[in-house]
Amino acid sequence: MRPIRVVTIFGVRPEAIKMAPVIACLRENPGHFEVRVVVTAQHREMLDQVLDHFSISPDYDLDIMRPQQTLTEVTVRALRGLRPVLVRENPDLVLVHGDTATTFAGSLAAFYRQVPVGHVEAGLRTRCKYAPFPEEMNRRLTGVLADLHFAPTATARSNLLAEGVQDRSIFVTGNTAIDALHLTVKKGYRFQTPLLRGLDFGGRKVVVVDAHRRENFGRPMEEVCLALRDIASGHPEVELVFSVHKNPAVEEVARRLLSGCDRVHLVEPLPYPEWANLMKAAYLIITDSGGLQEEAPSLGTPVLLLRDTTERPEALEAGTVVMVGPHRERIVSAVGRLLRDPLAYEKMSRAVNPYGDGRAAERIRAAILYHFGRHPQRPPEYKGAS
Repeated sequence: MRPIRVVTIFGVRPEAIKMAPVIACLRENPGHFEVRVVVTAQHREMLDQVLDHFSISPDYDLDIMRPQQTLTEVTVRALRGLRPVLVRENPDLVLVHGDTATTFAGSLAAFYRQVPVGHVEAGLRTRCKYAPFPEEMNRRLTGVLADLHFAPTATARSNLLAEGVQDRSIFVTGNTAIDALHLTVKKGYRFQTPLLRGLDFGGRKVVVVDAHRRENFGRPMEEVCLALRDIASGHPEVELVFSVHKNPAVEEVARRLLSGCDRVHLVEPLPYPEWANLMKAAYLIITDSGGLQEEAPSLGTPVLLLRDTTERPEALEAGTVVMVGPHRERIVSAVGRLLRDPLAYEKMSRAVNPYGDGRAAERIRAAILYHFGRHPQRPPEYKGAS
């Protein structure tokens, strides 16, 4: 019996982080799987850092990134580049991840070739078309095209069932982001970045910031930066490390409002090992990222979410995340409470992470084997926090 030929498609750093454990897991069984890696390089430099860390050499690199690219251009270039790859490889399954333009384009390209699609991190929903934009519609459209849905939680499964997806095609696996963290966060880790090596994690409360969502461009981003300025001036025990996204809509505002502020450090996006271990060392994370809502709680680091909606309600229910939105006063108030109130901080930092146990990639591998008739019984699923 020949191996199952799987083509994985991704294009940005978060996708690479979350797909890396799946690629590694499938390649552990060469008798069952033949894996090809395709990157669109929708984002170039940040993607390459992750590929290097996980020792992934793409079989195909479409290199589609262009300066000031639009979503339309990204989608069209990805579709054009993927077609000849899928014609040549003729896979049994295409795996995509999450909610990017690459995810949707990869699913659509596979559909046009009548190749089954497996969607990793399926079923996340806000039910708001433009929040997050364009991610919400990318994941919904991919869900319509997908044949196998690897849902991270029972809530994600419920979302898919409500949309008419057949239960037999849904597998609850946990989130592969937790797998990646288990491979990367190390006890006694020594930072390579000079700024991070110089921070006093024992004597200071290091607050890490990541803000880059399109719906927060403009005035919301200004509100966030003004809040950070207030926090720095009002709390001398705090050091702020702001990972400034390369998008000009983020960089211009951050540098205009925060450059020169005492104890506010503006840094370029860090290599993934540095970033993952910084999350572990941090006192608190302030972010509008989707993935950090899953990752930080597994490290015991509370999260304040700079959004008014979330596709990850499990974190709110578990108490690992508090939603403050991109609102200056709410951000400052929430940070102040966690700095002053040890009980409130401990409650968040010790809450059980509902998103995974580090075995999501194994469950995805088992589900694929079951789907293709290589395993007689449906594999056990992730049961969530206990």
